[in-house]
Amino acid sequence: MEIQMTNIHKQFAANQVLRGVNFDLRSGEVHSLMGENGAGKSTLMNILTGLLSADQGKITINGKESLFDNPKDAENNGVSFIHQELITWPKMTVLENMFMGKELTKYGLFCDQATMKLKAKTILQELGIQIDLDALMGTLSIGQQQLIEIAKTLMNDASVIIMDEPTAALSDHEIDTLFSIIQKLKQQGVAIVYISHRLKEIFQISDRITVMRDGISIMTKDVTNTDEEEIVRAMVGRDIGDYYPSKRSEVGRTLLEVNKLTVSEKFEDISFTLKQGEILGVSGLMGAGRTEIMSAIFGLLPIERGTIKINNQPVLLSSPLHAIKQGIGYLTENRKEEGLILDFSIKENIGITAFKEFSKNGLIHTKEEEDFVQLLIERLAIKTMDMHLPVTSLSGGNQQKVVLAKWIAAGTQILILDEPTRGVDIGAKREIYLLMRELTDRGVGIIMVSSDLPEIIGVSDRVLVIHEGKLNGCLSHEELSEERIMTLATGGK
Repeated sequence: MEIQMTNIHKQFAANQVLRGVNFDLRSGEVHSLMGENGAGKSTLMNILTGLLSADQGKITINGKESLFDNPKDAENNGVSFIHQELITWPKMTVLENMFMGKELTKYGLFCDQATMKLKAKTILQELGIQIDLDALMGTLSIGQQQLIEIAKTLMNDASVIIMDEPTAALSDHEIDTLFSIIQKLKQQGVAIVYISHRLKEIFQISDRITVMRDGISIMTKDVTNTDEEEIVRAMVGRDIGDYYPSKRSEVGRTLLEVNKLTVSEKFEDISFTLKQGEILGVSGLMGAGRTEIMSAIFGLLPIERGTIKINNQPVLLSSPLHAIKQGIGYLTENRKEEGLILDFSIKENIGITAFKEFSKNGLIHTKEEEDFVQLLIERLAIKTMDMHLPVTSLSGGNQQKVVLAKWIAAGTQILILDEPTRGVDIGAKREIYLLMRELTDRGVGIIMVSSDLPEIIGVSDRVLVIHEGKLNGCLSHEELSEERIMTLATGGK
């Protein structure tokens, strides 16, 4: 399928999101679409798939001017969109999720469970995924849910697949599997629009790259005719200098001490310390127990054995409220369900943890609160026209920054960040890294869980490596390398 999008414009109220974008797609290629959060990438793809209509411009498919009525129409005509924010039914089984709205039937009356299971197993085996089809979707990790979404699309015999940050929650092994599948699809003539902020994989998988900035398509180049420096400059409109902050804060007293923490079938005998001014990285393969350890420290999982000390005092963290009162903040990997109140405004989401600071005798000093929220919006470069807009009006990466701003506003002294830059663009990633260093300069201790090895190495002062629920090693900054981390993550010594 050949697609040409020409001079596409789109405006929401006073916000001009797209201002004349050109984008084309050829059969059997991977065309990567890059740009900072808010550049208009998802809006452009939503116009292509019929979720939104363009105010101006033309779309031609196989040489004929065409428009899809809605995403279902696009899917029926061979164009599928795997969104960054997963659309799943957590209380239904994996099999039911895979065939939602496309159930196979016997005699037009009964679901053909056997045929559906056979078809699902075949595609999962091709992807190298081992997941129980009868498991509830909500019990899967974010990465496993992402793989199921990819599998669903592959069952549709699509001619065009749009992938929005498909590897953000995948392990290295799962990414390699996905890339192998993409190569097979290319050989079958399938065209892929690949939206990602990960430069390394963009250059690994792409044939061409289009960069968008502020609603305009800045450049389109064959991947062999450009480099990372040019792409970053086109995305942010400037050179960003050294990607990771070089300054390392002075390490102070111990803030957090975890001793032999255990939750059955999740993790066992986890012991470590976190000091003032330190960024403690936590690495490991998906399913190793990293997130579960953080959830237990934050009071989301009941601890069976072990102790936690904060400022050398034993504490019982039986709920997130207790953890917050002890000065712990937690940015989860699942920002929509666990980090944001979607019905609230941007201001309300940021200020919710600090409303006591701006209230007296039960009355909130609105001006002081708004000034503080505006300061955080500017510092984190959250792209919004008005703090009073709903948080759902933001792109995924800007929503992530709102969650981070919320915990900064709370004045936490121990900040747990689980995949803090998932879905965040290159320029914003650096802003987050710089902000993390500013926080450690003020004596905050940060635990950062990340699947991005360059990020773990570039940002962390020390790194804990988790393997199958156990701590398999702790590396100093000087010892860090991808090879050493992966050796420990896979059970080596």
